[in-house]
Amino acid sequence: MLEGLTEKLANAFKRFRSKGKLTAADVKEGMREVKLALLEADVNFKVVKEFVSKVTERAVGAQVLESLLPHQQIVKIVNEELIALMGGETPKINISPKPPTVVMMVGLQGAGKTTHAGKIARMYKQKGKNPLLVACDVYRPAAIDQLHVVGQSADIPVFSMGSKISPVEIARAGVEHARKNGNDMVFIDTAGRLHIDEELMAELVRIKDVTAPSEILLVVDAMTGQDAVNVAKSFNELLDITGVVLTKIDGDTRGGAALSVKYITGKPIKFLGTGEKLDAIELFHPDRMASRILGMGDVLTLIEKAEAAFDEKNAKELEKKMREQTFTLEDFLMQMRQLKKMGNLDQLLGMIPGLKTGALKDATVDEKQMVRTEAIILSMTKKERTYPDTINGSRRRRIALGSGTSVEEVNKLLKQFEQMKKMMKQMTGMGKRRMFPGMKLPF
Repeated sequence: MLEGLTEKLANAFKRFRSKGKLTAADVKEGMREVKLALLEADVNFKVVKEFVSKVTERAVGAQVLESLLPHQQIVKIVNEELIALMGGETPKINISPKPPTVVMMVGLQGAGKTTHAGKIARMYKQKGKNPLLVACDVYRPAAIDQLHVVGQSADIPVFSMGSKISPVEIARAGVEHARKNGNDMVFIDTAGRLHIDEELMAELVRIKDVTAPSEILLVVDAMTGQDAVNVAKSFNELLDITGVVLTKIDGDTRGGAALSVKYITGKPIKFLGTGEKLDAIELFHPDRMASRILGMGDVLTLIEKAEAAFDEKNAKELEKKMREQTFTLEDFLMQMRQLKKMGNLDQLLGMIPGLKTGALKDATVDEKQMVRTEAIILSMTKKERTYPDTINGSRRRRIALGSGTSVEEVNKLLKQFEQMKKMMKQMTGMGKRRMFPGMKLPF
């Protein structure tokens, strides 16, 4: 997401970087390119107009024009205005002082309401809450079954009454069920439509009336661009939503919705859906998103993902093994699995600051190859994983056959593992602890 916008903004800032001092004309010329970049990213025209006006007004000032590094000042101003545009502070779900906290999930069909009800419920379960999912989509075929599957995957109970009962009655009964059974959060999965209609809205208003939700989260598909903002505006006018869940930001989207929703609706983006898996969801941090847009990475989110995925005890054991030169293929397999738990690897690379815009355009992490690497290691005996030197020609053929790969791939993995061990030896000799710098890993 936003890769194209990041690259275009970087090109616009180059115009400022090439000048020692900036005039008002220089600023306005550069901001014209910023304006085009935002419009091409499908940002709402009114949003672009006000944003560019504010940045220009601040940039054409004595402090900036007299600065020794004016381009840095302009990037700083753009960063601050982007943060303000997207809401400033990180919003959270309003927890009701009197349980249960009721969260209505609303939106058009196909935006991801059912999946994201499960994702957010799972997120809060990990924080110690006891959530309940309520199936109120009685119109879409298999919608209730889908919510049960999501609930089972997330280990969260689902309340349903079939498809013959009114969604309003199901919602009312679901909240009452939560009160009786100690569920302190209720996520109501409502029905969507292919377009906004009066019947849908009237039903949602009735559900709102009988459940008195603390939150009404609108789920919108970021890939629909400007349409996502129009949908948000319509739902907000009728339901007075409390926040937005922006989904599919890992897709080929221009990112205009992320920059327009708060300005148009006055309601913040609260969550970002970053993929299909249940853990592929993030709290929306305006400052971190601005940093990503400007190509400055997102170290805090990267650290949070690492802390959630990596076990501290295992990390200390790994460090000891690296220092004592006892690192095995078993250890490598464990580290690879923990790395996969952090999420989409291409997205993780995009969070690393200092990478030039567009540098990763054609460089993707082959996650299928990671699966093949895992299959190769799992096809080895415990002794072979601990002592790879014992793997002779016949063993390599057996491993290739067992993993569904080729002998060449097995040979390649073993060769790269040996190179990695040599690199670790050099690193520990220099007293460094960085994992695999400059090393082409076997995935």
